[in-house]
Amino acid sequence: MAKKDKYLVGLDIGSSKTTVLIAEVEGELVKFLALGAAESKGLRKGLIVNLDSTVSSIRRAVEEAESVANVPVEEALIGVAGSHVRGVNSRAGITLGNRPRDIERDDVRRAVDAARNITLPEDREVLHVLPHEFRVDAQDGIRDAIGMVGQRLEANVHLVTSSVAATQNLVTAANRAGILISDTVLEPLASAESSLTQDERDLGCCLLDIGGGTTEVIVYGGGVVRHTSAVAIGGDHFTNDLAVGLRTPIPEAERIKRRHGCAASAFMKADGPIEIASVGDRPPRTIFAHMLTDIIEPRAMELLSLIRDDLQRAGLDGQIPAGFVLAGGGARLHGLDELAEQSFHLPVRVAEPKGLADLPEQVARPEYATVVGLVLYGAKVRRSSPQRAGNLVSKLKSMFAGAS
Repeated sequence: MAKKDKYLVGLDIGSSKTTVLIAEVEGELVKFLALGAAESKGLRKGLIVNLDSTVSSIRRAVEEAESVANVPVEEALIGVAGSHVRGVNSRAGITLGNRPRDIERDDVRRAVDAARNITLPEDREVLHVLPHEFRVDAQDGIRDAIGMVGQRLEANVHLVTSSVAATQNLVTAANRAGILISDTVLEPLASAESSLTQDERDLGCCLLDIGGGTTEVIVYGGGVVRHTSAVAIGGDHFTNDLAVGLRTPIPEAERIKRRHGCAASAFMKADGPIEIASVGDRPPRTIFAHMLTDIIEPRAMELLSLIRDDLQRAGLDGQIPAGFVLAGGGARLHGLDELAEQSFHLPVRVAEPKGLADLPEQVARPEYATVVGLVLYGAKVRRSSPQRAGNLVSKLKSMFAGAS
């Protein structure tokens, strides 16, 4: 193994925080080495609005991780998210000949290629091709068609598409910070890698990655990705609501949201007094916890309502018996998991990223699900197709890695 192949780096540029995770690969084992984090200032809803600010956030996070791990960061896998990301299911097939024959790996590739060959606007590109299942002649529901015998092979795939410009701007920002990008990965797909159990994927579950600007949605069923989308509400909306409603600066609104915020009055622990800063030179004021909840609860209900609508449109609202897993920094809002459980009448849990050896307790938190998952995803792609790992041009990069 070449020296640079010994390490994997995940880069998660979020709307509120940029994180970098360095891991060491030892055979099948992927070991946590260091995490660096810096405040993000150049993003809004997953899109870069200030390139220089984004570059400096990346540099600060990288320097922090490098100083702890004592390993230089040269290349990384980067997470892609935001309302520009869309998922679509596609189906197509190929004829294998005049008579039945054995299906080979190359036939599967050609069938998947046919299914991914949809017409896209010039400003969009395919980020992932995630096979669902295959159909051989009249038999469908086949997970692995290699070695079967037939005359026609059809592939059902889930295609994740993204804005070319939005993805390229992320790559450009990383390049300017001195980092080559080896792969671009849908953030909720990475979060699922670190947070979902195989049972949840098989039975059917929905992961909500609640970031600062958006909430990313990914639904699994039968062990594969069935649906991906994004909802334009994230943790920053709760913060802004508090800042406006309580007439307090945004950093103060963020602080009291984290410390005292609750998603619903039914789950409040206490209604004690809270001292908050005022805007300008006005003196601090005292408010009560229920005043925060009165502002937060309508926004939380709106978020869950938008997610319900999204799942209904996709025809999946009755197909997630394993319930919901909440990842991202917004998942830590007190009472949100209980409110979602009450609202959907399904089990809900907060993500605890796993899968890396020596992962410290303070990193096994929902806000780090994506960056932990990026490294795990990179290790999985490397194991499944070593010659393709690190090749950004190959858009079939996740064909088998994403399907398991």
